[in-house]
Parts: sequence; structure tokens; C-alpha cells
Amino acid sequence: MLICVPDVLSKDDVADFRRIMDASGWEDGRSTAGAQSALVKRNEQLPPNSDVSRQLGKRVVSAITSNPKFISAAIPLHIFPPLFNRYAAADGHHFGIHVDNAVRGDHLTGARIRTDLSVTLFLSEPDDYDGGELVVEDNYGSHEVKLPAGSLVLYPASSLHMVTPVTRGVRVGSFFWIQSMVRDQHARTLIYDLDTAIQGLVARLGRDDPETVKLTGVYHNLIRYWAEV
Repeated sequence: MLICVPDVLSKDDVADFRRIMDASGWEDGRSTAGAQSALVKRNEQLPPNSDVSRQLGKRVVSAITSNPKFISAAIPLHIFPPLFNRYAAADGHHFGIHVDNAVRGDHLTGARIRTDLSVTLFLSEPDDYDGGELVVEDNYGSHEVKLPAGSLVLYPASSLHMVTPVTRGVRVGSFFWIQSMVRDQHARTLIYDLDTAIQGLVARLGRDDPETVKLTGVYHNLIRYWAEV
């Protein structure tokens, strides 16, 4: 399941993020890569434990946890502190095909999460750079994603994926992982599809419609059945 969530951050928020990030120091992105990923990763990132990274990360978490579509798609239990990276054409940056680590640990808090979902939040407009597409592979082929600044994409962390070489400009973004309350990917997809259908019925029939109420009960009972908390 690959789901795009538009307008998680406003354009003003994106501009403020970029102003802060552009004035900050960057380091080699391989410092947070696993052994296999480090072989194919060429980018820069804000130091993960820096005050800038942590403060911006808190703003990202506040935005996504206030977004109904994100909550519906992810059903988050734990959110890894967001990280921030950039790919510059001048340095030949890219990230070759890889799969994310199954477990991520936060060095500051010691917390560890199972990575059910990977998230990329775009902080550059598509016209600001060439290349830099996120390519996610699944059973149905390869999917290229390049979203407006402030929008994000969720996809299974178990997917092979890559970032194509940036050939012009700079691609800036945030990336992080989610441990979902619903571990099974197929179950999450069913719950998301059901929630989307319910919201459509609410718009047409109202929240008090008896069938809508019944389906809402089914939605919550499915989460109750599958959730790990």
C-alpha cells in the first residue's frame, strides 16, 4: 500500500523549515545507514541528535498526528523522530536500491521501534530539481513518487526502494518510520479502505445515518481485533 498525503505542512511552514535547514550544518548521510544501505547511499543529512533536527522533527510529528488521512493510513503506535536529508546535483547524490532496517533505535532516548511503514516528506518543490524520484517496488511493479513540498508518501518499510540521482538543483526532505498498531499490511489496507468509504458515506448521508454508524462500529471492532498496543 502506497499512500500520498497532501498538504501536511503549509507552504509557510515549508519555507520556515528551509530557512532553518539552509542555515544549519550537514553531515554525511551514511551515518544513519545500515551496512547494506551505506554501500549505496550518497546524500547529506542534518545531524540526527542536533537541536535543529529534534525541534523540526517535533513540528513534523505535530503536523502528521493532526492529519486524519495520515492517521487513517498509518494507525501509528510509535513514530521514529524524523530525520532530514538533502540530495545535491553538484555532488552526484542518490540512494541506490535498498530495504530499510527492520528495527530502528533512537540514540538519545534508547527507544526501539519495528519499522512497519517508511515515510518521505518532501520539502522541495518538484520544479526545483531534476531526478530525485523516490522509486518503490512492490508486487505490481515500480512506482515513482515526486510530490509537492509539504506532502508526504507512506509505503511498506519492507519494500525495495531507491532515490534516483539528482541531476539539477537540490532535493530536500524528511524521512522517518512508523510502528503501526496494526502490524499486518493487508489488515491495514482493509481498515484504510473501510475508513475511506465511511468518510464518503458521512459526506453524503451524515454521521448519524444508521448504516454509517454500523460501519463505523465495524471499523473500530476491526482495529480492536488487530491492534497491538
